[in-house]
Amino acid sequence: MPTVSVKRDLLFQALGRTYTDEEFDELCFEFGLELDEITSEKQIISKEQGNVKAQGASDVVLYKIDVPANRYDLLCLEGLARGLQVFKERIKAPVYKRVMPKGEVQKLIITEETAKVRPFAVAAVLRNIKFTKDRYDSFIELQEKLHQNICRKRALVAIGTHDLDTLSGPFTFTAKRPSDIRFKPLNKTKEYTACELMNIYKTDNHLKHYLHIIENKPLYPVIYDSNGVVLSMPPIINGNHSKITENTRNIFIECTGTDLTKAKIVLDIIVTMFSEYCENQFTVEAAEVVSPNGKSSTYPELAYRKEMVRADLINKKVGIRETPANLAKLLTRMYLKSEVIGDGNQIEVEIPPTRADVIHACDIVEDAAIAYGYNNIQMTLPKTYTIANQFPLNKLTELLRLDMAAAGFTEALTFALCSQEDIADKLGLDISATQAVHISNPKTAEFQVARTTLLPGLLKTIAANRKMPLPLKLFEISDIVVKDSSKEWHVFLEQETEYRLRRRMWVQKTAGISVLFITTRILGLRSFMGCWTELCSCLMCLPVRKRGAT
Repeated sequence: MPTVSVKRDLLFQALGRTYTDEEFDELCFEFGLELDEITSEKQIISKEQGNVKAQGASDVVLYKIDVPANRYDLLCLEGLARGLQVFKERIKAPVYKRVMPKGEVQKLIITEETAKVRPFAVAAVLRNIKFTKDRYDSFIELQEKLHQNICRKRALVAIGTHDLDTLSGPFTFTAKRPSDIRFKPLNKTKEYTACELMNIYKTDNHLKHYLHIIENKPLYPVIYDSNGVVLSMPPIINGNHSKITENTRNIFIECTGTDLTKAKIVLDIIVTMFSEYCENQFTVEAAEVVSPNGKSSTYPELAYRKEMVRADLINKKVGIRETPANLAKLLTRMYLKSEVIGDGNQIEVEIPPTRADVIHACDIVEDAAIAYGYNNIQMTLPKTYTIANQFPLNKLTELLRLDMAAAGFTEALTFALCSQEDIADKLGLDISATQAVHISNPKTAEFQVARTTLLPGLLKTIAANRKMPLPLKLFEISDIVVKDSSKEWHVFLEQETEYRLRRRMWVQKTAGISVLFITTRILGLRSFMGCWTELCSCLMCLPVRKRGAT
């Protein structure tokens, strides 16, 4: 769960009242949040770097609040305060509007060169915004929180914010060779080429984590204005020319990425959170984005949609008995404007652009449960009584574990993923004969396939413990994965599972290693890229008798 740090006094000012620490902790719990820590900048620095470094740091009290990972609208003080105000029924949820400018609309043109690097972009304008030091800091911090959360450390989406008054549209999003890109990056006084910047930022504690996204690409993405001024080189750094400050009045926001849906969500979150400070509150100026095929789209979408849910479904799932009117009121408190329609059992729920986490009826049911209060749900005995029991094979493996441990063996737990070499070349097998399930996007060469045998993991364990006194007696009872040609291969799991048990017992001795026995279970999983197999493998590493010894 992401943690949001907010200044206590600013938060109370936004909420319109003060709370004791205990009262605010209880309010967070009621709203589905958790007050993780009460601290200050001085205490944080003192804890991490010592008292000497903490001298002169601020004593302002900070609340560290744990926020659900899918509630992007609560990642800043503005969204948090607005959500709590609506929850306590002090204000109504604002209506966010997209407006067209009186003059020419700002245009972002995407060229075809971006297709293999970062093909999507969306944009919007916050017009006549008024920043203070705290508002500005919150604006920057929200971008960082989004980068670490939904943007997946800028791999999916990168955010750029620019002082529109220093630029001249239309803007062009293209891709060029690194040597052809030259500009003055944020907070630098000298111009650098993209190649030089990549070398400079390899030692930057903040930016070095994002270099891998584009550093091996032949072309780097870059955004220019009509005068050739560089706005940004996403996802690495913005240009210093269009740097925003506390005095910035008009902000051009662009989000580039490899996932258009997430880019639109990120843009919606930023503009809805900070349009509160615009001259016309909660209004956002539209921008036009032209795709390489000539198709024109207008952003931000700020789309409202309506979902229907039955009151009896909510009551059944939560375990309560509330009238449809009361349930609609509970949902409205959770930023989901609702009303009873139709036969009196149907509730129409309006999903605002800030609630991208609501994608199914179960999400609406969850919000109703939060607003009702988990502590207020009466405990009842289940209507269906069942007697739990172990699967026969699970019982067998538990007994095997006990017996192997009693025999002096140590149980090992190794990774379920391994390299192709581990299950093929190093075992003298051809990879095509292993029936291995391959990972489509492995992060490292060590995790390319799902293991088809436990031997590589145990052998690696022995190799890592060569200095331990012999004998080494290890065993492992775990799952392996092999393709099952009799089943369809898909991406998702289904509920239905078929079992097929096969047992083999054999002994092999090589180089002082004894494989005692192997027990195999094949589970045919429909809609999975293979089938699960449980295999028990035991190794005993014995002292090898030297040649000529008696």
